[in-house]
Amino acid sequence: MKKIFVLFLGLSILLSGCGTGVFAKPVPTTTITLISSPTSTVTASPTSTITPTFTASPIPTPTWVYQGPDTVLVPIILYHRIDVSPTDGTNYKSPYYVKPEVFDAEMKLLHDWGYTTITTELLIKAINEGAELPPRPIIITFDDGHLNNFTTAFPIMQKYGFTGTLYIVVNYVGADQFMNADQIKEMAAAGWEVGSHSVSHAYLTSLEPDRQRYEIVESRKLLEEALGVPVLTIAYPFGISNSGVIDYSIFAGYIGGMGLGFTHDQGKTNLYNLQRRDIKGTYDIKQFAAFLPWLGDLAFLPTDTPTPTATPSRTPIPTYTGAPSP
Repeated sequence: MKKIFVLFLGLSILLSGCGTGVFAKPVPTTTITLISSPTSTVTASPTSTITPTFTASPIPTPTWVYQGPDTVLVPIILYHRIDVSPTDGTNYKSPYYVKPEVFDAEMKLLHDWGYTTITTELLIKAINEGAELPPRPIIITFDDGHLNNFTTAFPIMQKYGFTGTLYIVVNYVGADQFMNADQIKEMAAAGWEVGSHSVSHAYLTSLEPDRQRYEIVESRKLLEEALGVPVLTIAYPFGISNSGVIDYSIFAGYIGGMGLGFTHDQGKTNLYNLQRRDIKGTYDIKQFAAFLPWLGDLAFLPTDTPTPTATPSRTPIPTYTGAPSP
């Protein structure tokens, strides 16, 4: 099998983190209220909008190989909403919506090509100490905590034997069209990880130090108290961080942080800026395949368009040398 390298998609993808424009969420006030629907229970959770029609064929258990410490090759992909994008009256559709059938096709391709989802905790263990990883490890992340992550993405990924990582904004928990605490707990009980995406989804780098600390440190405490699960990593809103943000992330006790980038290399030098690739709703299945470091049988791809040609490219891993704040 041959390894392909991704096309440089432009600085606009790097800064697109969690969306802007008409679909961006306003930054809430600093008052934190974890909203809980009075009648919200796990048994009352919305039913899945997807009716599985595919039974994943068993794949022989791959032989896990010890990798690390330091740099390991693990792609990390990022989604926001798994839903059909509304328009703003001018036929504009947000790229941060991935249609359910497109998402299903992407997960099926990962399954058919032998990818195995792993946790961020396992990745960071491999970076710091070394650990056994499957032959084609991948981490699938979701930012913001949208309700369709539970109703749509969750059952699709279960169908293919995958788990993911949810990055939750504290002030969005239980809000309209966002998951409530019980739904997040249900996904965590099924093997999903939960991370912080700050208190209010603010641009962390534009804040004064006291507010930075509040958004980063307090969000971890509040999520752990509300959900009863460990919150080990943080995803910076919009994928943007600086030395101050990273210092507070270390001080808060996170073992790693998620940014955005164009490499699959994850290592000690970018432990608090792990490289993720934002999967847009405008990509077709072959564009999605071009993001992957390992190809599989091309028979699993549609034949109506040419297969993308790999362009050798490798982005240097960002480095960070700051020390944690006291």
